[in-house]
Amino acid sequence: MRLKNRLTGSVAVAGVLALALTACGGGDNGEGGDTPTAEAQTIKGADYNPQPRENLEQGGEVTLAIDEITPQMNPNHSDGSVDTAKVWEFYNPQPILMSPEGEAEANPAYLTDWTTEVVDGKTVVTYTINPEAVWNDGSPITWKSYELGWISNRSTEEGYVPNTTDGYSQIESVEQGEDERQAVVTFKSEFPWTDGLFWHIMNPAVDSAKVFNEGYIEEAHPEWGAGPYKIDEFDINGGTISFVPNDTWWGDAPMLDKVTFRVLDPVAAVNAFQNGEIDLVENLTADNIEQLKDVEGAATYRAQRASSNLLQLNAERPQLADVEVREAIFKAINREQIKEVVWNGLNYTEPEAGSFNLFPFQEGYVDALAEAGWSYDVEAANAALDEAGWTLNGDVREKDGQKLEGRMPIFGEEPITEARAKVVQQQLAQIGFALEIDKRPVSDFSTVLTTKDWDLVIMGFSSSDPYGVAYMCQVYCSDSGLNLSMTGTKEIDKKIADQVSSLPTAEEQTAAGMKLESEIMAETWGVLPLYNGPWIAMGKEGLANLTPWTYTGLDLFGLQPVENMGWEKDAAAE
Repeated sequence: MRLKNRLTGSVAVAGVLALALTACGGGDNGEGGDTPTAEAQTIKGADYNPQPRENLEQGGEVTLAIDEITPQMNPNHSDGSVDTAKVWEFYNPQPILMSPEGEAEANPAYLTDWTTEVVDGKTVVTYTINPEAVWNDGSPITWKSYELGWISNRSTEEGYVPNTTDGYSQIESVEQGEDERQAVVTFKSEFPWTDGLFWHIMNPAVDSAKVFNEGYIEEAHPEWGAGPYKIDEFDINGGTISFVPNDTWWGDAPMLDKVTFRVLDPVAAVNAFQNGEIDLVENLTADNIEQLKDVEGAATYRAQRASSNLLQLNAERPQLADVEVREAIFKAINREQIKEVVWNGLNYTEPEAGSFNLFPFQEGYVDALAEAGWSYDVEAANAALDEAGWTLNGDVREKDGQKLEGRMPIFGEEPITEARAKVVQQQLAQIGFALEIDKRPVSDFSTVLTTKDWDLVIMGFSSSDPYGVAYMCQVYCSDSGLNLSMTGTKEIDKKIADQVSSLPTAEEQTAAGMKLESEIMAETWGVLPLYNGPWIAMGKEGLANLTPWTYTGLDLFGLQPVENMGWEKDAAAE
């Protein structure tokens, strides 16, 4: 699955799970070394200090930064974001775990068995739930949570507003198995992406569209959670949420006595780490690394990012309603110039990011954007706008009294974010488009995005797993919660269903999905991939099993048990 993410443009990735990094005056060797170096360094697929539980101390606290505690706290809802899921993982079930490379497995704390088979031409998945598993309200975790998960995610026609219907719409039934602790999920036909479903199961109290859509608005509902941690303090206005060990937990004891998330602007987070106020700071730029190079007792980690930076246009705006105009705007975007700005001080190269189905390092990847006919061509962009009747009046084009203009919000105080926006502003000025840059606090990200308070926006799609084509509808369909450009159509929905989702194997769906993606891009021009990139973070030495949440972090596609994050024995944790 994918979720919306506020991504800055720090760095990028080269192919096949590794790249060469030249750090300009900061950082270390990515292995916890103690001296900065300007030599090329290798970024592995994942770099999160994995440690077995026996190497860790029992106890201690960890304080982490987060961009926002989102108004919508249900990650299954369309308004959920990466930060929503990050908080959710700490007080809700994690029935499925995943290795950094994307190999899924059942979490034995929740599932004692997980089988997939084909019966009479239909894929059948059986989840056998641990008999000890209980919700915080005392009720058992049963097959009903799987049924409710299917109902709430299968369609938008029943009043639910899910993050994605991909996969769930292919399910025929969810029924009780041998007893209430077993869920039997039967698909309409063969379905190859079952490992990506039912990661976020929900309490049976979330039993209607109204509760699903509204029950978690500025409400955490700790009684509906389950797992090794429970909520201790929740202050959405003060920007703090903390977790302590859960006395109803039946599995391995959480290693930490307390985990706290503090809402901090990225600039404030870097300062807070420098001052010893937080234990991990993520998504670092070259300037951040330089600022933090003298912090004692810190280790730098560099991993590949399973995310796409992108530009969206709001086709609901009259000046952006015509596909010819949107295509011209995209052709005026010089992605190489943008990357020069966001990678300033970091010697990176990467294959062109041309797909939201797959990353360049994944098998089957095709540059769908190039196949769609996109290229950076200001001359062609101006000619297309001339042909469409948009004429220059001074420096700005007009048509029928409408100016070719738009407002693009940026979030936070990071210099790179503003510099990137100014580059886009200058590029669009070359075709007579007047772009206003609207600075907002990071905490406004979800609200600004979901209320469509923008004409253009740079943001990110973060992937939870490697099954990209499985979520093609999540990006391109008419009811997509990610494609906010409003360029999806019912015809596109049908093409994805008929030409991709109906195919029986992953290989067939991948090939068909890559071909169809280029056709959709050429038809809509609503979303433009810019670049991908690795994830650079700095943590206090001895902090292990970092970023045990999905979508972003140092473990690529990994999803680890949150109870395993902790301090190594003899580490200087305070």
